[in-house]
Amino acid sequence: MIAEENIRQFSESCDKIFKEIRRDVIGQTEVVEGTVIAMIAGGNVLLEGVPGVGKTRLVRTLGRVFDMPFSRIQFTPDLMPADVTGTNIIVKGEDGSSEFRFQPGPIFSNIILADEINRATPKTQSALLEAMQEHTVTVMGVSRKMKEPFFVLATQNPIEQDGTYPLPEAQMDRFMFNLIVPNPGLDELMEIVNMTQKTMAEVSEPVCSGEELLKMRETANAVPVAEEVMKYAMTLCSATHPNSDCASEAAKKYVRLGASPRAGQALISAAKVKALMNGRFNVSYSDINALAKPVFRHRMKLNFEAIADRVSPDSIVEMILSEVGERFGINPKKEPAETKAESKKGLFSGKRG
Repeated sequence: MIAEENIRQFSESCDKIFKEIRRDVIGQTEVVEGTVIAMIAGGNVLLEGVPGVGKTRLVRTLGRVFDMPFSRIQFTPDLMPADVTGTNIIVKGEDGSSEFRFQPGPIFSNIILADEINRATPKTQSALLEAMQEHTVTVMGVSRKMKEPFFVLATQNPIEQDGTYPLPEAQMDRFMFNLIVPNPGLDELMEIVNMTQKTMAEVSEPVCSGEELLKMRETANAVPVAEEVMKYAMTLCSATHPNSDCASEAAKKYVRLGASPRAGQALISAAKVKALMNGRFNVSYSDINALAKPVFRHRMKLNFEAIADRVSPDSIVEMILSEVGERFGINPKKEPAETKAESKKGLFSGKRG
């Protein structure tokens, strides 16, 4: 059972976080909410969008709002693994003797901005794998633990492919969410230009420490998940595999390789956070449906038929949601009446965005 005091603290912290982010980031409501959900749940995030839509600014703002050490790594083709993880250097002592001493790299921080991650070579990209999953870095046979909480927030441009290296499936799977950052609308564009005419610098203030974030994660982990909701979420994961017993028709036609068990873990962990944000103390079908696209879109390997028919991963996820929803008697495009009623009891007094 979640203590009422913990719920109140969760509510207040989320209100402060979204309020400060809105001071620097105009619009992008779904992207901002998704990133914060992933951070509270303890996951890494991959932000995809064309240049100039605010990906780097959002991550820099999060570095300010969450009062934790923040490092930015600009990925380039000549970046080496040691430039990320650190390396042993020779240090001379006062007595003239020499010894090896470890010089930590920029990855030894709480929040890591991996800017344009697909511009680095696979050798350098792989330097992040261990840190993203095990939260440790091994250099010269010695493993060093990262400070908690630890997040990798990466950005990449999906359009420009010259001089880039696609992320391997093993690394893509370690991102909890793949969030698509869209172009702003007309009203949002006017607000952005008016705001940046005054100053290009971020003005948000720190409102949440690492200790508070870990407490929020503990509160979210205590949110219960009904057996039927858990079965629905796991059926969605299995339905992405064309050869599984639960395979959907969409997966059989368009998917070569489905989502891994990490997708199921990410779906449930994030749904617990979203449930609390919507003012509910249990996970609903609507929470699962809302998070399916960012969880699955980068974990499915499409076949040649999907490419030939120009079917996007999001379209396939929608097909799977519709098909599995029919099995469970759920309309994924319509929120159940009881969920709507419970959402009105929300923890937040104002709008997020």
